[in-house]
Parts: sequence; C-alpha cells; structure tokens
Amino acid sequence: MPQSNFELRRKLLQLEALYDVGVALNTLRPEADLLEELMNRAVAVLDAMTGFVFSLDDKLNVQHLFTFGVDAPAQPNAMLADAAVKQVLSSREPLSVKDRLLAPMLAAEQVIGVLAVGGKEERKSVGSFVEDDLRFLSSLAAIGAAAIDNARNYHRLNVLRESLEDENRNLKQRMLREYSDRLMVGDSPKMQRVIDLAARVADSQANVLIRGESGTGKEMVARLIHGNSPRKDGPFVAINCAALPETLLESELFGIERGVATGVEARPGKFELARGGTVFLDEVGDIPLALQAKLLRVLQEREIEKLGGRRRIPVDVRILSATHRNLEEMIERSEFRQDLYYRLKVVEIVLDEYGKREGLRDVRITQDALQKLMRYPFAGNVRELENLIEGALALTTDPVIDSGDLLLPVSVSATAGEELSADLPKLNELQRRYIARVLAFTGGNMSKAAKILGVDRKTLYRMRAAMSQNTTSGENWDVH
Repeated sequence: MPQSNFELRRKLLQLEALYDVGVALNTLRPEADLLEELMNRAVAVLDAMTGFVFSLDDKLNVQHLFTFGVDAPAQPNAMLADAAVKQVLSSREPLSVKDRLLAPMLAAEQVIGVLAVGGKEERKSVGSFVEDDLRFLSSLAAIGAAAIDNARNYHRLNVLRESLEDENRNLKQRMLREYSDRLMVGDSPKMQRVIDLAARVADSQANVLIRGESGTGKEMVARLIHGNSPRKDGPFVAINCAALPETLLESELFGIERGVATGVEARPGKFELARGGTVFLDEVGDIPLALQAKLLRVLQEREIEKLGGRRRIPVDVRILSATHRNLEEMIERSEFRQDLYYRLKVVEIVLDEYGKREGLRDVRITQDALQKLMRYPFAGNVRELENLIEGALALTTDPVIDSGDLLLPVSVSATAGEELSADLPKLNELQRRYIARVLAFTGGNMSKAAKILGVDRKTLYRMRAAMSQNTTSGENWDVH
C-alpha cells in the first residue's frame, strides 16, 4: 500500500510539472531560455544526475545546446554522433537505453531537437528509470517543441511584418516621386549616361557608392540598380544614416536582442530585413567611427551581430551607399575609415552638382567657350556669370560646354574678334582672371572650381600660388 501511494504521488508530481511547464513556456522567450527551462524541469522531476537538450536549425545542425552535469562539447554538432541520439533522430521515437532516457522534440512532423536525461538518483544511490519516466520526458519534449516552434514562427512573422512595412513605406514614397522621377529620367537624354552605368553595374554583386549633392537623385539611381539586378525580387531596404543617433542607428542596422533594456523586445535590423535583396545606406559619410568598424566587418565577413547579442547571423545582401560628403577629406581628418571607403567604393557613380538640374556630370568648358567668356565684359557681376553657366547647361547635349551654348549678347560676341588688339592682357593674365572668376562662381570652393577647370585640386593650388606671385595688374585673389 505505501508503494501505491508513492507511485500516485510521483505521477501527480509529474502532471503538476507538465502543467507548470505549459504555463511557463506559454510566453514568447528566447530559444536558449526555453531549452534551459526544459532541462531544469526534466532533471528536477526525474531526479536525474545528468542531461542535455539541443535544438536543430533548418539544415539539421545544432543551433542551441544546454547541458546538466556534463561538459558541453567544443563543437555542438558532436552531439549528433552519439548512437542513441542518431537512433532517436532517425526513428522519431523516445528511447530508453541503459541508464538514459531520450525523447525527440517534434514540430510539424520535423525533429527540431532532442531532450535527454541520465543516471537516476535514489537515496544516494543510482536507481533505474521506469516507463512512466520516459512517458513524462516525451510529454515534456512535446510541450517544449511547441514552444520553440511558436517562438520561431513569431520571429519569422515579425521579420516579414517589418519587411512589409518597409516596402509599404518605400512604395508610398516611390508613388509620390514617380512623376518627377519619370521627368528627370525619361525626359532628359543627359541622364542616360548615369542610367547606362547603373544598368551595367546592376548585374554584378559589386558594392556601389553614389555621390552627389541633395536633390541629384541618389536614391533613384540606387533603385535603378536594384530594379535591374538579379535581386530585384528581393526587398530594397533604405536607411538614412544621418537621421538617427548612434545607438538607435546601430539597432536599426543590425537589430537588437530582447532584454538589452527594460521593455525592449528582440527585433531584426535592416540587414536581416533585406535578406536576398539590397540595403541602401543613404548619407553613409555620417556613420560614426565606432559603427564604421562594425559595418566593415559586415562587408568582410557577411555576418552581423545584434545589439546585445553574441551570435553571428549570416546575411545575404548587396550594399549600395550614397553620400554628399567629401570622404577623401574625411579620411585625411581621420573621420572616415579608408578600408571601409574602398570596400564601399568598388564602383562609383557621381552625380555632378553643376549639372544636376539637367542630369549632367563632370562638366567641362572648351577653349573656344573659355575665350568667349574672357572677352565678355562681366564687370565683376558673379550672378551674371552663374546664370550664363546655368543657361549653357540647359542647352548642351553633353557635359561639355561649347561656345555655341553660351547665350552672350550678339553685339558683344559678333564683334569680339574685331576688338582684339595688341594691348590685350597676356595669356597668363587671362588665365588668372578666369580662375578668379570661376572661384567667385563657386564661392571659393577649390574642389568645385577644379572640376569646372578640368584640373585636380593640387594643380589649381599651384596655379593660384604661381599667379599670385607674378600678378602685375594690381588685382587680388579674394573672392567677393
């Protein structure tokens, strides 16, 4: 009779434990926490001295492992070599062998893990497990499998929801810009050079850096590349790196683990949401140095680590980036990593500021046009020169301004040849005046002036220094 009472109490304890586990696992928790809960319950109820539990990913590799009373192997997949584990995975049935009990964790006809205990302890000696113990372990494994499957489904749905929300926002923005974008691309033959380059680079997996001032259509070019790439059916996920503070930007890019702060739930970052598609990092030059190092690791290893996490997550994305900032100068000031710069700039597309209204880039002026400008009496009126250049950009069919593109008054341009006389300034004086006027036009910006003149910045600095020493006209180089 006492034995029957003992058996009854033991069964009641197991039923209560199953109920408690069902309640405890009914909340969304990280998978590793669920496995630890299962292990602790199994060991406590069955008086086991050892045990282990592991979950499997879609490729049947060990994803999470928790042990009790034994050391975990250095390589979690070593658990799969155990003969008893192999039998359970193959048969999908619970197993009692020697002093061990093993039960499969099944979800939708798939084995997603194994729960096992060993060495039953009874009054300071090793006892034996009974049939009810195996039944209890199987029930516990079934409850745990359902909880893990629910957590995984929730994560997948959450990733899908975030992706759909991003796509919906992008679609709304795209519809708002559709008409103006169509005019900019379709109606401007000068933009075709940029479009052709974008189309050529679209088929590759190369990272592309798009450069240009605000309003030059950098995101539009990024969308053109994505839309013509093998990843076009995948998501296009854009983020403005200049619009978020560093901590928030890190979690938006790489995701965040549950519990990093009070009330914070786990959520995926842009790199996870863009899996199989494209990430567009707008204003990449504004990323803080600390995050630049983390972004470089993503480019090198194609893996991310969530904020507050330790597990590395593989990512399959193409990275397009854009900036209006001078990254080369930032590198010289140690504000931008040179190794990251070269990783991002495998291919570069430049949208030139001066030609942005007409889709032109790398604007140049021919010698004939230059002479025509020098003969025209601007009388120091910089606004007049600026308007003249803008008008020429509207007329030219390529990035080269010729004399025919300059809308100068007929009275001046027609008689200019007759006004030439022997006392005209020398060539170096003409050159000095023209450089001074271009600098005035660009507001003293040497980089912009060098682009218009068709020389690099160092050459322009040397020209300016040499002419300042040799000037005889009494004029100075100050830009007013």
